[in-house]
Amino acid sequence: MRNDDGQVRARITLGHSDITLRPIGLGCMTMSQSYGDADRDESLATLREAIDIGVGMFDTADVYGAADAAFGAPSKGFGHNEELLGEAIAGRRDEVVVATKFAVQMGPEGAVRLVGTPAYVTEACEASLRRLGTDHIDLYYCHRQDPTVPIEETVGAMGELVAQGKVRAIGHCELSVDELRRAHATHPLSALQSEYSLWERSVEDSGVVAACRELGITLVPYSPLGRAMLTGRIQRGREFAATDFRSLLPRFRGEGLDRSIDLVEQLREFAAGKGAAPGQVALAWLLAQPLDVVPIPGTKRATYLRENTDATGTALSADEVARLGALFDHPGMPGGRYSESGDGR
Repeated sequence: MRNDDGQVRARITLGHSDITLRPIGLGCMTMSQSYGDADRDESLATLREAIDIGVGMFDTADVYGAADAAFGAPSKGFGHNEELLGEAIAGRRDEVVVATKFAVQMGPEGAVRLVGTPAYVTEACEASLRRLGTDHIDLYYCHRQDPTVPIEETVGAMGELVAQGKVRAIGHCELSVDELRRAHATHPLSALQSEYSLWERSVEDSGVVAACRELGITLVPYSPLGRAMLTGRIQRGREFAATDFRSLLPRFRGEGLDRSIDLVEQLREFAAGKGAAPGQVALAWLLAQPLDVVPIPGTKRATYLRENTDATGTALSADEVARLGALFDHPGMPGGRYSESGDGR
C-alpha cells in the first residue's frame, strides 16, 4: 500500500466502501481488558488525543470489558469499551471512523458462546449504537462466526443493516479462504480482521492475504505489534500477572519468551540503524505488504499512540521488507499462537 516512490499513502479507501482513512488505527480493547488494569481518565485522554492527531480507525467490540472472565480475571462488564469510546467521541462523531463487533457472548463462569443468527445481528447492532451514542457504525464486524449458523445468513443480515443506513460497511474476523469467499459472495466485505504481524504470519500461509488482495478486501491486522513483543519493551524473565492474557500464551513463557526476545533483539538493532523504534519498523513492514492494510495497534497511553502513528514515516526498501520477513519466518517461530486448548490455558 505504498506509492511508486515507496512512501506510505496518506489515506486509503476501505475495500468496497466510500470510507477513507489514515492507514494506522487504534485498537481500544486494552483500555477495558486483557492486559491488566487501565486508568479510565488516561484512556479517555488517549482516545481524545487519537482524534486530535487523526487516527484512522477506532476499533472496539461489544464484548470488550467482559471477556476477561474467560480466563478468570475480573470483568468490567459487557459493553464497557463501547461506552468508553462513545464518551470520548461525543461531539466529534464526524471526525472518526468507528469499527465494532458482535457475536461473542460470555456465559456463566466465563464460558464463551458465539451467536450469529439474523435476529441477534439486529439486536446486537442496536445495542452497540446505544452504547456508542451514534446513529450509525462505520464498519461492523462479525467477531467470530457462529458454527451453528451458515455464514450466508449472518452476513446477509449484516447486509440488511447497510441497506437500512445503520452500518456503512461490513467485515468479518478470522475466516478461512473458503469462508471469506462465501461471505463476500453474500455481501461485499470491506475488511477482514485477523492477527497478522512479523511475528504471526498464519494468514500468509493459509492464503488469506492473497484472497484479500484478489477480492479487494482491506486486511485489518490486530496485535500487529505481537502483543507488545515487537516493541522491544518486554524483558527476559518477565512474569505476567494473572490478569494479563499473555500469561496464558506459550510465546510469553519460558523458552518461547527467550527465543522471541532473541529475534526482537535483531529487530531492535535493525530499527536503530533506521533511526526508528522496533514497533515502528514492525508496523512499516505491514504497511509495505502488497495489499491495503490498516493495522490497529492497541495502547492505553498517548506516548505509544504517537509512536505508532508515526510509523507511516518509516521507509523500508523491498530488500529490507524481505530481510525482515525472513528473520521472522513463520515456520521457525517459537511457541504456538495459543495453547492446545485454544484459549491460552
